[in-house]
Amino acid sequence: MKQGAQDSAGTRTPGAGRGAVPRVPRQAQVADLRRDQEAGEPRRDQEAPAAADLPRTGVRGEHTHGEPPVPRPRTLVRRSSVRGQILQALRTALVAGELKPGEVYSAPALGERFGVSATPVREAMQQLTLEGAVEVVPNRGFRVIERGDRELAELAEVRALLEVPVMLRLARRVPVERWDELRPLAEATVRAASSGCRATYAEADRAFHRAVLSLSGNDQLVQIAEDLYRRAQGPLVGGSARPARADLVADAAEHTALLDALVARDVDVVRALVAEHFAGAD
Repeated sequence: MKQGAQDSAGTRTPGAGRGAVPRVPRQAQVADLRRDQEAGEPRRDQEAPAAADLPRTGVRGEHTHGEPPVPRPRTLVRRSSVRGQILQALRTALVAGELKPGEVYSAPALGERFGVSATPVREAMQQLTLEGAVEVVPNRGFRVIERGDRELAELAEVRALLEVPVMLRLARRVPVERWDELRPLAEATVRAASSGCRATYAEADRAFHRAVLSLSGNDQLVQIAEDLYRRAQGPLVGGSARPARADLVADAAEHTALLDALVARDVDVVRALVAEHFAGAD
């Protein structure tokens, strides 16, 4: 095997035998780099990135014509924000009974009502479909799901089976100071009930129950319980009477009484209050 030729420092460079490209001295490389930088040319020791390293700006079959990568436009963020606001507005309209059970509503018509395009309305309605509040009617729009007394009673029973054992377990384990931290949420339900607005109370009630169940540290439990809660808050039909202001106030009072029992660690009272709370939810 032929020995490599010696470089300018006197060491041998492998592969520098006959036919090999001679190695450029270090001093010459530095000088060339400086000239390139002064001239505004790219450095020679920096190769162009491979195609696999470049960010993808299009989908398969889309011609980008060598355009530079473009950051995601801010309009997407705004559209997401609009979708969230429309979703909340639609939930409020459902709970308040402004969207009637059994009626079909189109995305363009609702968009005109809220002063937005049909796209964020359609996206919000798809979420409400997953939550069981509406159903898709092909080529027409979305029909509001009808919930009667029996379905509401079934939902209340499922919630009780899920939440009552958790609350009793928490009553024995959660420190007293953690229960005191929930006092503002309980008081918020009382104020919301006093307003007589069912939609306002529903949101405050949901926040209180979510905070209680969050103390379990079980995110799946919280998510399932919240889904059940939203299903039970849909518009009422048939013989279902809309809760009066007095009923909302009585329901909210059970929250503060429940916290008092939890702080006192009176498990028997907690059991009785929780059972009564869910019995009154049907």
